[in-house]
Amino acid sequence: MDKCLQSNNKGFLTLENGEVYTGQLYGAPLASYGEVVFHTGMTGYQEVMSDPSFCGQIVTFTYPLIGNYGVNELDHESIQPALSGMVVSQLCQKPSHFRSQLSLDAAAKQFGFPILAGVDTRSITQKVRQGGLLYGVLADQPMTTEEIVQHKLRHEERISVANVSRTRSITYRGEGEHIVVIDLGMKHSILQSLLKLGCKVTVVPYQTCVEEIKTMQPDGIVFSNGPGNPEQLRQYCPQWRKLAGTLPTLGICLGHQVLSLMFGGQTERLTFGHRGSNHPVKELLSGKVYMTSQNHGYVVKEEGLDKQNLIVTYRNVNDGSVEGMRHTYLPIMSVQFHPEAHPGPDDTSHIITSFVESVQSIGAKHYA
Repeated sequence: MDKCLQSNNKGFLTLENGEVYTGQLYGAPLASYGEVVFHTGMTGYQEVMSDPSFCGQIVTFTYPLIGNYGVNELDHESIQPALSGMVVSQLCQKPSHFRSQLSLDAAAKQFGFPILAGVDTRSITQKVRQGGLLYGVLADQPMTTEEIVQHKLRHEERISVANVSRTRSITYRGEGEHIVVIDLGMKHSILQSLLKLGCKVTVVPYQTCVEEIKTMQPDGIVFSNGPGNPEQLRQYCPQWRKLAGTLPTLGICLGHQVLSLMFGGQTERLTFGHRGSNHPVKELLSGKVYMTSQNHGYVVKEEGLDKQNLIVTYRNVNDGSVEGMRHTYLPIMSVQFHPEAHPGPDDTSHIITSFVESVQSIGAKHYA
């Protein structure tokens, strides 16, 4: 029996350039606006669905069959998905996996976002690659370009991090060093990686003042991943710089970008972004190439870096963009990719381990 069943509801993806894609509508029956992006991973749709970094985005999957192993309760990266919708070629309605509890269609209904299936995802991907930023809407009828442009303007004015950062601090007990995570849209797997290494972890809202964080007596600071334009967070960088200059610090994805802003750097938008679990990155010191999990639309501008203080440590093999940095004398390092690797290969999981080891080393010297 064909597991890719058809929906009775016709759906439409209308792009801001007026083009319309017609397919079958699944998930929540509502009009949903967002930036249209594409994801190149063969698996990991549940982590993508629940990753706060996809806030306000309509994710097109390049792999043709999505949903075949279902959705479970263990692999969510957040409590409530923040993406606007999904576009797939084929949607599997009868998944087969021993941990599966819901189909992707049922999960989308539960969490409140639409899925458009049965469309030419290759064509959409080509348009994003060629044209860059592309906004659209998923709905049960074609929409006007005027409506889409209005929503786009409102979307660009909002600070996306404010939609996904937690509203209060929470501490997770551990016997080891105390790590404070600045929540810019943190994936749950970053927290789990730190807890597995024995750390005590406190996750705080992105607007938490430096004085309050210092009263928590952290041994290290992590700036998490998150959505949106890093330039929207520049106003917070002078205060964050006070933390980054005094404690061992790790920046991941958006956290990597805001660290560059703290030290006078600049960021810029990629034409079509890096999203997927198969992006090659070269470590410049060793020459090793790692396969990494990525999800970002902005990068650090290398020409704007203060080369006396910040050194590029990783570079994207495909386009040469900056994928990592370290400070020349402060215990600060950052990566553009996701070392926690959910979804994706765990080639770079040693980065989080190295950060915790640096926190332990500096702490040992401090208390000696």
